[in-house]
Amino acid sequence: MSESEHPDGAPITDEHPDEHESTLDGVSLADRLTESEEDLRASEVMRAGLEAYELGEEDQAVLSGVRELDPDEVPDSSLPVLAVVGRPNVGKSTLVNRILGRREAVVQDTPGVTRDRVRYRAEWAGRPFILVDTGGWEHDARGLDGRVAQQAEIAISLADAVMFVVDATVGPTSTDEHVVRVLRRSGKPALLVANKVDSHRDEADAATLWGLGLGQPYPVSALHGRGSGDLLDAAMLLLPDVTAVGGQLPAGGPRRVALVGRPNVGKSSLLNSILGQQRVVVDDVAGTTRDPVDELVDVGGQPWVFVDTAGIRRRVNQTQGADFYASLRTQAAIEKAEVAVVLIDASTPMTEQDIRVVQMAVDAGRALVIAYNKWDLVDEDRRPFLEREIERELVQITWAPRVNISARTRWHVDRLAKHLDAALEGWETRIPTGRLNSFLGELAAAHPHPVRGGKQPRILFGTQADTRPPRFVLFATGFLEHGYRRFIERRLREEFGFVGTPIEISMRVREKRKNRR
Repeated sequence: MSESEHPDGAPITDEHPDEHESTLDGVSLADRLTESEEDLRASEVMRAGLEAYELGEEDQAVLSGVRELDPDEVPDSSLPVLAVVGRPNVGKSTLVNRILGRREAVVQDTPGVTRDRVRYRAEWAGRPFILVDTGGWEHDARGLDGRVAQQAEIAISLADAVMFVVDATVGPTSTDEHVVRVLRRSGKPALLVANKVDSHRDEADAATLWGLGLGQPYPVSALHGRGSGDLLDAAMLLLPDVTAVGGQLPAGGPRRVALVGRPNVGKSSLLNSILGQQRVVVDDVAGTTRDPVDELVDVGGQPWVFVDTAGIRRRVNQTQGADFYASLRTQAAIEKAEVAVVLIDASTPMTEQDIRVVQMAVDAGRALVIAYNKWDLVDEDRRPFLEREIERELVQITWAPRVNISARTRWHVDRLAKHLDAALEGWETRIPTGRLNSFLGELAAAHPHPVRGGKQPRILFGTQADTRPPRFVLFATGFLEHGYRRFIERRLREEFGFVGTPIEISMRVREKRKNRR
């Protein structure tokens, strides 16, 4: 197979496959990030004009570059994780909806309804956290206890604290007792929730749950909200300030890379190809990998920690549970990594699950590289269809580096390193405040925000509040429409690169100070 037959870089063509482009329009990124005296003067003028507006202590902290994030600005990857576990049909999803204050989780009398999106950002008493609805346990008379224990262990291992929900009207069952044993072995703090206690008369049912040996049962009615406040107060006492199961990025040492993607796209094959040995079991059956595998590998002459994240083994009678817990594990692996390599099978049509995995990496704020694997199986008839799928499905992710590889033949696997470096460089890029405001001033002058309702919002000042991923705070006289913020993001990328990283832009609308006599 020749190099020209299967180009790297862009999915179909790449004029310079062996060069890492560090310039934009012939100007190096370092030059674009250098503040000139003109930039500093423009920034000082905008900063002085901002003083005419009402600014609070938090605003001053933002402008000084030293501040604590608002609850809604804290990245999800650092928030503590509270998992809701229990047998099917005990009211887990109803409790999740009650805690969220909205109908997010699917609720139905049929057990095992919970699917797909299972993590939600929640808040109680001003404190944000991640709530995980752990549904998807199948009813199977053969080996039910073993299956429940297996899945409960996974759910518990991916949480900082656990709410164990039991149907008080049914009382403790053998399956409940099995989960209690799993909780004890895990050492994770847990609350016993006696659900369906709709009135004082039903509290006697909750008292029978003391026999589980998990401590005080909290009587609640997830349907009506009874007792949910006391339950959440108790849960907040158990949760740490920062999660211990995600978001703990290492300081120094090898960079962490998560290999993610739907089953059977070649994640384990790629890890074996990089290692040069059969370290991970590979099989045509989707979902062979069961546990995440961490490996220290050498790519491009430097060490990396690669995490193979295929999730739980899939079986014909276990597809629902496998999908559910694979999603949990993939999310946790992404949050523990710095860059996610999303593998997509280039030889078959792109699926909704492919797009979902890409979005998981973006939502987690991680650097991103998209690898189109099995390129040795892509023929001339398949290429135009693949190109159209990429243009249609990944139109919002054009900033992610793309590399065509074949893990089986090791074709172009060595080129992965330069794309990882590029994505991490973009992820950690910081624009000096003077340069940023000079850019924003020029942008607003050439392309002002549209007039809406007789008013035209104006950007007063901007600052980059954080990196990993880059996060910008814009002060403005009015709310900037989503389309205009997308335009700002696009121009930021055109000017400064930000290859391989999502960008977050938040708004602070401020009014002019009132004249005081």
